[in-house]
Amino acid sequence: MIELPRLPELEAAASLVYRAMPPTPQYAWPLLQGLAGAELWVKHENHTPTGAFKVRGGLSYFDALRRREPDCSGVISATRGNHGQSVGFAARRHGLRASIVVPHGNSREKNAAMRALGVELIEHGEDFQEAREHAGMLARRDALHMIPAFHRDLLLGVASYWLELFRAVPDIDVALVPVGQGSGICSAVAAREALGLRTRIIGVVSAHADSHARAFETRRIEPVAATTRVADGMACRVPDPDAMEILWRHVDDIVRVDDAAVLDAMRLYYTATHNLAEGAGAAALAGALALRERLRGQRVAVVLSGANVDLELFREAAPSA
Repeated sequence: MIELPRLPELEAAASLVYRAMPPTPQYAWPLLQGLAGAELWVKHENHTPTGAFKVRGGLSYFDALRRREPDCSGVISATRGNHGQSVGFAARRHGLRASIVVPHGNSREKNAAMRALGVELIEHGEDFQEAREHAGMLARRDALHMIPAFHRDLLLGVASYWLELFRAVPDIDVALVPVGQGSGICSAVAAREALGLRTRIIGVVSAHADSHARAFETRRIEPVAATTRVADGMACRVPDPDAMEILWRHVDDIVRVDDAAVLDAMRLYYTATHNLAEGAGAAALAGALALRERLRGQRVAVVLSGANVDLELFREAAPSA
């Protein structure tokens, strides 16, 4: 079971993140607030150097890795895209060779972005779980350091955006967070607990990949098919046990949103704010809209967690000319 970090450790990780990037903004967009019926704040993690929040976790993870394993010469991991860009970005800063395994049919544009960061891209399997298992085999075979999709050192860096948000916008009643492998929502818990806040935290999952919701409800971890076509960042078939322990202890609820709702939220981000959102990036907004009656009149925060969407898919969400 992972011990949640205390505030000094979170602040040290945030300082490390800021050597590579500035804090991202949070805005209360009037058009979104009108539709949500709440004071709605958007944390813009689409404004990081890789277009997604995960870069923060990569920076903290590699700093710790370099101190723990100074002789490490190469790393490997599995991803649907944003974690891989985080690994590539941080590996380049530390002079390490990085290989990333993605499933067949992965986002072409995310693949291109990873290659541009110097990553060796390997395609294997039909979903993230199969890609992750193959990455583990290659790590053992080639003596590479395997970077997991969920780890305390990743959580430390990711929590920096929650510190920014919670300090910039006081007295947030509810924060909605998309759930992929768990670093985003668990870092929200870590920051809330470290700051001594009472903000309720609600996870948002794809209705077509709801392994975390089922585990949350049944308190059992079992494989669940991940068939979402839009929100690949939430296409998790098997939740991480350490992440689920944190969700069971500290998260207030989990809500499901289907692909149609996610496409609507992507479209709304563009028309109301002129920000681009990938599927998982728009999921928290989709969740807030689905819960509008429950959240009415409250101060609500959502994270636009990433903007890395293929043009072909975005055309489905784009407003008609």
